[in-house]
Amino acid sequence: MPMQKILAPYQNMIENLIKKKILQFGTKNSLRDACEYALLNGGKRFRPALVFMIAKGLGHNMDVTEAAMGIEFLHTASLIADDLPCMDNDSERRNKPSLHCVYGESVALLASYALISAGYACFAYNTEVIKKSHHPLAHQSDYLCTLAIENVSQNTGISGAVSGQYLDLSPPNLSLALVKEILQKKTVTLFEISFVLGWLFGGGDLTQLDLVKKSAAHFGMAFQIADDLSDMEQDLANQHPLNLANIYGVKPALEMFHEEISGFNQTLDDLKLKNSDLKVLSDFLCHQTSRY
Repeated sequence: MPMQKILAPYQNMIENLIKKKILQFGTKNSLRDACEYALLNGGKRFRPALVFMIAKGLGHNMDVTEAAMGIEFLHTASLIADDLPCMDNDSERRNKPSLHCVYGESVALLASYALISAGYACFAYNTEVIKKSHHPLAHQSDYLCTLAIENVSQNTGISGAVSGQYLDLSPPNLSLALVKEILQKKTVTLFEISFVLGWLFGGGDLTQLDLVKKSAAHFGMAFQIADDLSDMEQDLANQHPLNLANIYGVKPALEMFHEEISGFNQTLDDLKLKNSDLKVLSDFLCHQTSRY
C-alpha cells in the first residue's frame, strides 16, 4: 500500500484542523500570513498522523487533536529555522520558495518562534480536554501535561533536535556513531514526541512509556534509513553528505534497516499495537526497501 494511501485519511483531517487553528492566530498581518504559508505548504502531516494512529490503536476513542496540532507546529517551526541562510540556506521547501525568501529572514524567524509557542499551548490545552473526557487518567491530567511538556522539551532542546542541527551544520567526522547520533537527534526526536503524545493523551498505560520511546526510536531510524536509500542519488547531486547509505553502502544500510524494523515490530507486539496503522507503515517501509 503506497504511503500516500495510508496517510490520506489523516492528511485531509489535519489540513482542515490547521486551517481552523490559523484563525486563532490573532489579527491578520504579515507574521500571521507567514505562519499560514509555512503550515499550508504541502507537508505530508506524518508526525501528527502518528499521534492519531497511536491513539486509534489504543482504542479509547480519545481526542488527541491538540497534541497532533502541537507536534505539527513544532515540526514546521524547525523547518523554517533549518531553511534560513545561516543554517542550511535552502531557497525551496516542498517545491515552493522557503518562508524567508517570501517574507524575509526577520519575519521567518519570528514565525518559527510563534509556532513553537503555539505548539506548547496546544499541549497545555489538551490537558483541559482530558479533564472533561472519559480518559482513563482524567484525574491525572496535569501530570500527563507535565510528562508531555517534559518530553517535548528534551527532544526539541539542546539535547535533541537543536543539537542535531548543530552537528549537521559542520560534523567533525562521518563515523557511524556520529551519523547515527545526528539522525537520532534530528529525526527520531520528533517521532518520539509523536509516539509519546499519542500514548499519553490517547489513554496508554504510563508504565509502558519507556517501551513507547523504544518503539519510536526503532521506527524513526528505520524510516530515516529507508529515506536515505531512496534519496542516494539526490543527496549526491545536492552534495548532502549525511546519507547513511551513501557513506557506508547499501548492504550495511539494509542490515541496519532490518534490525531496526524488526525491533519496531516487536515493540508493536508488546504494546498490543500490531493490528494498528503503524504495522501498515512498517510493511510499507519493508516494501520500499525491498528493491535495494
